[in-house]
Amino acid sequence: MSIEQIWAEYKNSLHAFLLSKVSNPADAEELLQDILLKTHLQIHQLKDQASIKPWLFQIANHAIIDFYRKHNNYQHTELFDVIEKQDANIRADLIRCIEPFLQAMPEDEAGLIRKIDLEGCSQKQQAEQLGVSYSTFKSRMQKKSG
Repeated sequence: MSIEQIWAEYKNSLHAFLLSKVSNPADAEELLQDILLKTHLQIHQLKDQASIKPWLFQIANHAIIDFYRKHNNYQHTELFDVIEKQDANIRADLIRCIEPFLQAMPEDEAGLIRKIDLEGCSQKQQAEQLGVSYSTFKSRMQKKSG
Protein backbone atom coordinates (compact mmCIF):
# COMPACT_ATOMS: atom_id res chain seq x y z
CA MET A 1 0.00 0.00 0.00
CA SER A 2 1.45 3.37 -0.98
CA ILE A 3 1.65 6.39 1.31
CA GLU A 4 -1.00 8.08 -0.83
CA GLN A 5 -3.40 5.15 -0.37
CA ILE A 6 -2.73 5.02 3.36
CA TRP A 7 -3.30 8.73 3.71
CA ALA A 8 -6.48 8.67 1.61
CA GLU A 9 -7.90 5.91 3.79
CA TYR A 10 -6.95 7.18 7.25
CA LYS A 11 -6.55 10.97 7.05
CA ASN A 12 -10.13 11.81 8.08
CA SER A 13 -10.21 9.45 11.06
CA LEU A 14 -6.79 10.69 12.22
CA HIS A 15 -7.99 14.29 11.92
CA ALA A 16 -11.13 13.53 13.97
CA PHE A 17 -8.98 11.81 16.61
CA LEU A 18 -6.65 14.81 16.81
CA LEU A 19 -9.57 17.23 17.15
CA SER A 20 -10.88 15.16 20.07
CA LYS A 21 -7.54 15.61 21.85
CA VAL A 22 -6.51 19.14 20.79
CA SER A 23 -9.07 21.93 20.93
CA ASN A 24 -7.48 24.24 18.35
CA PRO A 25 -8.18 23.10 14.74
CA ALA A 26 -4.96 24.74 13.51
CA ASP A 27 -2.95 22.68 16.02
CA ALA A 28 -4.78 19.54 14.91
CA GLU A 29 -3.93 20.34 11.29
CA GLU A 30 -0.27 20.89 12.19
CA LEU A 31 -0.18 17.58 14.05
CA LEU A 32 -1.78 15.87 11.06
CA GLN A 33 1.03 17.16 8.85
CA ASP A 34 3.61 15.92 11.37
CA ILE A 35 1.98 12.50 11.33
CA LEU A 36 2.08 12.44 7.52
CA LEU A 37 5.78 13.24 7.59
CA LYS A 38 6.51 10.61 10.25
CA THR A 39 4.47 8.07 8.32
CA HIS A 40 6.44 8.81 5.16
CA LEU A 41 9.77 8.55 7.00
CA GLN A 42 8.94 5.43 9.01
CA ILE A 43 6.69 3.38 6.70
CA HIS A 44 9.59 1.08 5.90
CA GLN A 45 9.61 -0.03 9.58
CA LEU A 46 6.07 -1.39 9.36
CA LYS A 47 6.35 -5.15 9.13
CA ASP A 48 2.69 -6.12 8.81
CA GLN A 49 0.46 -4.17 6.42
CA ALA A 50 -2.59 -5.34 8.40
CA SER A 51 -1.46 -3.25 11.38
CA ILE A 52 -1.35 0.08 9.53
CA LYS A 53 -4.27 1.63 11.41
CA PRO A 54 -2.99 0.90 14.96
CA TRP A 55 0.48 1.97 13.87
CA LEU A 56 -0.83 5.32 12.55
CA PHE A 57 -2.82 5.97 15.71
CA GLN A 58 0.21 5.15 17.82
CA ILE A 59 2.14 7.79 15.86
CA ALA A 60 -0.78 10.18 16.40
CA ASN A 61 -0.86 9.50 20.13
CA HIS A 62 2.88 10.15 20.44
CA ALA A 63 2.47 13.35 18.41
CA ILE A 64 -0.22 14.56 20.82
CA ILE A 65 1.95 13.80 23.85
CA ASP A 66 4.89 15.60 22.25
CA PHE A 67 2.63 18.55 21.41
CA TYR A 68 1.52 18.96 25.03
CA ARG A 69 5.04 18.52 26.36
CA LYS A 70 6.32 21.10 23.88
CA HIS A 71 3.64 23.56 24.90
CA ASN A 72 4.25 22.75 28.57
CA ASN A 73 0.59 21.90 29.20
CA TYR A 74 0.72 18.15 29.33
CA GLN A 75 -2.07 17.09 31.64
CA HIS A 76 -4.36 14.15 31.60
CA THR A 77 -7.91 15.00 30.77
CA GLU A 78 -9.75 15.71 33.95
CA LEU A 79 -13.18 14.23 34.43
CA PHE A 80 -14.63 17.69 34.93
CA ASP A 81 -13.13 18.98 31.67
CA VAL A 82 -15.08 16.33 29.81
CA ILE A 83 -18.24 16.94 31.80
CA GLU A 84 -18.12 20.72 31.27
CA LYS A 85 -18.28 20.13 27.56
CA GLN A 86 -21.34 17.92 28.00
CA ASP A 87 -23.62 19.54 30.53
CA ALA A 88 -23.25 21.87 33.51
CA ASN A 89 -26.06 20.00 35.29
CA ILE A 90 -24.08 16.76 35.18
CA ARG A 91 -21.16 18.59 36.79
CA ALA A 92 -23.39 19.85 39.60
CA ASP A 93 -24.79 16.34 40.15
CA LEU A 94 -21.32 14.87 40.26
CA ILE A 95 -20.15 17.48 42.76
CA ARG A 96 -23.11 16.55 44.99
CA CYS A 97 -22.05 12.90 44.75
CA ILE A 98 -18.45 13.71 45.67
CA GLU A 99 -19.35 15.97 48.59
CA PRO A 100 -19.92 13.16 51.16
CA PHE A 101 -16.45 11.83 50.42
CA LEU A 102 -14.96 15.29 50.84
CA GLN A 103 -16.75 15.70 54.17
CA ALA A 104 -15.16 12.46 55.39
CA MET A 105 -11.66 13.78 54.60
CA PRO A 106 -9.53 16.06 56.76
CA GLU A 107 -10.67 19.64 56.09
CA ASP A 108 -7.32 20.83 54.70
CA GLU A 109 -7.23 18.04 52.10
CA ALA A 110 -10.91 18.42 51.22
CA GLY A 111 -10.42 22.18 50.88
CA LEU A 112 -7.55 21.68 48.45
CA ILE A 113 -9.61 19.29 46.34
CA ARG A 114 -12.50 21.75 46.28
CA LYS A 115 -10.29 24.67 45.27
CA ILE A 116 -8.14 22.89 42.70
CA ASP A 117 -10.40 20.24 41.19
CA LEU A 118 -13.86 21.72 41.63
CA GLU A 119 -13.28 25.48 41.51
CA GLY A 120 -10.42 25.40 39.02
CA CYS A 121 -7.79 27.17 41.12
CA SER A 122 -4.32 26.28 39.86
CA GLN A 123 -1.82 24.54 42.11
CA LYS A 124 0.50 27.48 41.57
CA GLN A 125 -2.16 29.93 42.82
CA GLN A 126 -2.90 27.71 45.80
CA ALA A 127 0.80 27.54 46.69
CA GLU A 128 1.00 31.34 46.60
CA GLN A 129 -2.08 31.63 48.83
CA LEU A 130 -0.52 29.24 51.33
CA GLY A 131 2.80 31.09 51.18
CA VAL A 132 4.88 28.11 50.03
CA SER A 133 6.91 27.58 46.90
CA TYR A 134 5.19 25.83 44.02
CA SER A 135 7.68 22.93 44.10
CA THR A 136 7.12 22.46 47.85
CA PHE A 137 3.36 22.49 47.33
CA LYS A 138 3.58 19.89 44.52
CA SER A 139 5.80 17.72 46.68
CA ARG A 140 3.31 17.88 49.56
CA MET A 141 0.45 17.03 47.22
CA GLN A 142 2.30 14.00 45.87
CA LYS A 143 3.00 12.75 49.39
CA LYS A 144 -0.69 13.05 50.29
CA SER A 145 -1.85 11.28 47.15
CA GLY A 146 0.84 8.60 47.18
